[in-house]
Parts: sequence; structure tokens; C-alpha cells
Amino acid sequence: MRPIVTEAALRGTLNLMPAPAIACSSHDKEEDRAMIIVMQTGSTQADIQAVLDRLKEYDLQGHLTVGAERTVVAVVGATIPPTLREEMEHFRGVKETVRITQPYKLVSREVRPHDTIVDVRGVKIGGGSVVVIAGPCSVESEEQIMESARVVRAAGATMLRGGAFKPRSSPYTFRGLGELGLKLLAQARDATGLPVVTEVMTPGDVDLVARYADVFQIGARNMQNYQLLEEVGRTNLPVLLKRGLSATIEEWLLSAEYVIAQGNPNVILCERGIRTFETATRNTMDLNAVAVAKRRTHLPVIADPSHGTGKWYLVAPLALASIAAGADGVILEVHPDPDRAKSDGGQSLNPENFAALMPRIAAVAEAVGRGR
Repeated sequence: MRPIVTEAALRGTLNLMPAPAIACSSHDKEEDRAMIIVMQTGSTQADIQAVLDRLKEYDLQGHLTVGAERTVVAVVGATIPPTLREEMEHFRGVKETVRITQPYKLVSREVRPHDTIVDVRGVKIGGGSVVVIAGPCSVESEEQIMESARVVRAAGATMLRGGAFKPRSSPYTFRGLGELGLKLLAQARDATGLPVVTEVMTPGDVDLVARYADVFQIGARNMQNYQLLEEVGRTNLPVLLKRGLSATIEEWLLSAEYVIAQGNPNVILCERGIRTFETATRNTMDLNAVAVAKRRTHLPVIADPSHGTGKWYLVAPLALASIAAGADGVILEVHPDPDRAKSDGGQSLNPENFAALMPRIAAVAEAVGRGR
């Protein structure tokens, strides 16, 4: 039997100094910065307003969520007084107060246990259905984007993607048509009825892109561009937030928090592969992230197997796997002639391959109890 070595004996043997006091972790400090106030069934609007008014007196924000089973007020701010929880529980209509233990608050299922459904011109993302967003990496010409839109619409896509502004690793590669590309996307939407998803890269471009697009895409390189996140958060246009190349899931969800904290609740998370040691694919498609995000947050989650693999022949199996893992949809690159694409041709499906994939997506969605 091994002898038990106590800390005191060990310190005596090694002549160690007493251990320093352990400081609170950042997460411990964060626990004092947010809580939820659960209202009683039957509480009135006046009861809720009284709670919100008191929070304002403390320079705190109260975010109201009305659900089928409960109404809660999420409280966030730099510092929550230690006596606030007890104080709030004495207010009329308040059932209880609960700490939020996650560093992200408004995106957490602790605040909103039921799924958020983002409505984009009648296309609902989240809540059990599966959406397919498809189109070319970038808008190259009127003929190319119009043909792409008609092809993906005919095969059953629910939304159109296409880049007017393209962040590229090399400054010498094609970087998009700018506002002309936005106008062509809007033209394709008018012709097909497909809502448009396109990237916005700077805070100064938000108003411009909003005039033409139905969904802002925040690319992987801009996931932690907090000024941009706050700017799109001040609009009511849905935001598709891609995970950063080397971002943790927590960092990804905290970026979503930046958007929602500004008042825009319409955020769609997108797993698009992360950078690892593996060189056989462009990125490593992290389907763990899809399942974890669905568990931790109420926001819809979609997957991007085009960027996740970088290989057109891997897009189909990873798209199907994403749906099986719980993704609310996929975003796919489809080009009429991938061999002549100005960007990402190697990971783009041609029209025939995309059309062949669509019934397989529907079959997997049905197999796991979800519709298209």
C-alpha cells in the first residue's frame, strides 16, 4: 500500500514556501456580471417594466425574452451589485433570480432554452428545418450570377450566396466587384425569389451592403472584428457569423454575443472548418462544434463544407454528415463552370453535382427526423 503524502509533509521535505492564495478565474468574475430574472406566470407588463426600470438605475441592461413556458429578463453589465438578486426577488411578479454561469450570456440556453428561429424573407432558419444556401464564391459577372441563381433555385436551394467583397490572402487575386456585385445579387434575387447572403468586411460598408442584401455574412477573418460586430448588431438584418480559423467555440459564441448585445437577435452561427496540422484538406471540418453549439446556445447553426474541406469531392459527404450532426442547414459553393472560377473553383460544385446532392440532403434530414 502506498503511503499517503500530505501537503504539509511535502513542504517540510522540500522546504517549500506556503502556497499563494488562488485568485479568482476570469470565469468566476464573469459570474458576477450576469443573471436572469424569471418572471411568474401571469406577471403583467407593468411588473416587467418595473424590473427594467430598476435595472436602468444601476446602469444595467435588461434583455427581455418571452417564451411559451416562461418570461425572463437577462441582466448584463460591467458590475452587478451583490445585493441585486435578493432585491429583485422582492419585486411583484418575480419568481426567482438565477446566475448565468457561461461567459456568454444572451446566446446561452440558460437565458433562452427554446431555439431561436431566424426569418429571412419567409425562409426560416432553425426550429427543425434544414436550409440550403448555395451560389458562387464571388460574383464575377451578370451572366455568371444569374445562371448560378437559376441553377441552385431549380435544384431546390432556399437562399443565394455570393461575394461582392472578398477578403483574399493575396492582394493580387480577384477581390470582388464591390457595389456592382451587390446590385447583381439583388437582380438575381428579383429574378428567382432567393434571399441573398453576402459578406460585409468593414463597419463603413454596413449601410451599403444592407441596401442590397438580406443577410450579412461575417467571414472567418472578421469573427473578432468587434467594431464590425457591433455595427451589424445595430441593424435588424440577420447576421451569419462564421467561426474564425483558429477560434475556440467559446470565442465564437462570445462574438455572437457582441451582435446580440447591441439589440439584433437574428444571428446564425456557421462552422466552416478550422486550421490544424492536417494538410490533406484546406481546413479541418469540426462537426464537434455543430453539436456543441446546438447544446450550448439557442441560435441556429449551419455548416460550410466547401471551406471546411476545400475539395469539391468532399463537400457532399461532409454536407450530409453536418445535417446528421444537427446542423440547421449548409452553405455550399456552386459555380456554373468551376474550372474557370475566379475564386475557390477547386471547392465549388458544378450544377450536376449540386443537383445530385440535394435529394440526398433531404433523405438524411428525413432520416434524423427533420424536414427540408
